[in-house]
Amino acid sequence: MTPGKELLFLALGGSGEIGMNVNLYGCDGKWVMVDCGITFADPAYPGIDLILPDMSFIEERLDDLLGIVLTHGHEDHIGALPYLAADLGVPLYATPFTAGLIRGKLEEEGVSEQVKLHVIDREHGQFHLGPFGFEYVPLAHSIPEGNALLIQTPYGNVFHTGDWKLDEEPLLGTPSTAAELEEIGDKGVLALVCDSTNVFNDEASGSEAAVREGLDAVIGEATGRVLVTTFASNAARLQTLGQVAADTGRRICVAGRSLDRILRVAKSVGYLRDFPEPVDFETAMKLPPREVLIVATGGQGEARAALGRIAFDQHPIKLSEGDLVVFSSKQIPGNEMAIGRIQNALAAKNIRMITDRQAHVHVSGHPGRPELALMYKWIRPEIILPVHGERRHMAEQARFAEEQGVPRSVVQENGTVLRLSPDGPKVIGQERAGRLVLDGDVILPADGATINERRRIAAYGQMSVAVALDGGGRLKGEPEVRLQGIPVEEDKEDFLADARDAAADAARAGGKDDEKLREAIRLAVRRTAVEWTGKKPIVDVLLLRV
Repeated sequence: MTPGKELLFLALGGSGEIGMNVNLYGCDGKWVMVDCGITFADPAYPGIDLILPDMSFIEERLDDLLGIVLTHGHEDHIGALPYLAADLGVPLYATPFTAGLIRGKLEEEGVSEQVKLHVIDREHGQFHLGPFGFEYVPLAHSIPEGNALLIQTPYGNVFHTGDWKLDEEPLLGTPSTAAELEEIGDKGVLALVCDSTNVFNDEASGSEAAVREGLDAVIGEATGRVLVTTFASNAARLQTLGQVAADTGRRICVAGRSLDRILRVAKSVGYLRDFPEPVDFETAMKLPPREVLIVATGGQGEARAALGRIAFDQHPIKLSEGDLVVFSSKQIPGNEMAIGRIQNALAAKNIRMITDRQAHVHVSGHPGRPELALMYKWIRPEIILPVHGERRHMAEQARFAEEQGVPRSVVQENGTVLRLSPDGPKVIGQERAGRLVLDGDVILPADGATINERRRIAAYGQMSVAVALDGGGRLKGEPEVRLQGIPVEEDKEDFLADARDAAADAARAGGKDDEKLREAIRLAVRRTAVEWTGKKPIVDVLLLRV
């Protein structure tokens, strides 16, 4: 599909899900991409940490792709770049802080020389790509340089919000004012492509400044060591915690490579200049408990992050009875069990915990309904196009926007090709928008043979059978059977004996066709496993003729 004299929109990720944001705009024969993110795997993908968007659609049209424009530096917006940007082969555009994070990722992956990265001014920076004009519009979020994009085309303007909130007292950066946003609305906005994450929240997300008061209160009362875990990318929260450390008379210690990276990049572009100099782990453990504040990654239950290692005594930082852990972050749906595992380990040590349910120690970076209503009022779009949410979030935002007077709405999904103008919004096609997985150093289809086999092995276990036959087809020796994940622990030897007998009987009854013989042995051994366990394991047969 090549866009004609029209404005098209196509999401390859981030619509119908929270994460992995990839959005394409098409106009006059050309495409541009806004964001290129990842999502994190769940137990449905054994052995997988990262999930990437399937770029098949645009990979078949690379001659028409002009560039990738990044709204901000969260993983679900930039995390796929180290793995996909070099193959896409187009320039990247980002403001300084986001560009610093991207540059580090590209260097770690060894592709920085292959990818051209343009740094755009953080204050309403403007540039053109073919028929598209772009202007960065600063908005508050939980990371420096959260930006909307005003995308100008011959067929109308699009206001693409990225992730955002309203904050009357932002700690880092200067968001656009109501008057500036109203001025954008005065120019005419065809479509508002808008974050849907918190659409069910009846209250505004709140200001980062208020979090300082809540943290001052809970940390000021603590008598032992205090560990605060938060999203590493939340540089505003790091600024807050630096202030809280000073307010409560504590030295700060930072635990987590991603926190170190955020601090380094933020300082390099002018943020967090007054953040206190952190002490190292050894110094932190020597200080009186009442004088140390530890900031750590791992609040979502990540086993290898600092908090998980601390909870299970696998880290130089140690916590004990009388210490306090503050979860200064929102629990992401799907992470409940992982977080609970760490909280149970902390509870076993009699370590007190506080979450946002007990005290005001976190505010979201996404807009609630009052903020959405104000954005509609300022921007005054003809069309609302919800993104960045599950289907229920996007459908609710469409309803809410219509209640607030937005004339038209459209709820799309990954792969839906929309014509926004002329005569839009209108669905004109459906394209592939699947998932890829990063398996070690290899990128594979998320629904391909490797992952499906791994799921089957995880669910049913695996058996290997080796059978040797002589030239006349007679059995040579006894079949060899090995197993993994078969529930026969106490009866393992008896089970193996039965499996060997079944393989031998099938081999003796076999013929000269090796494929039919392998299948007969496979079925005989699997039948034995079913009789013993009720499970149907994966059975591999090695047939040797000697």
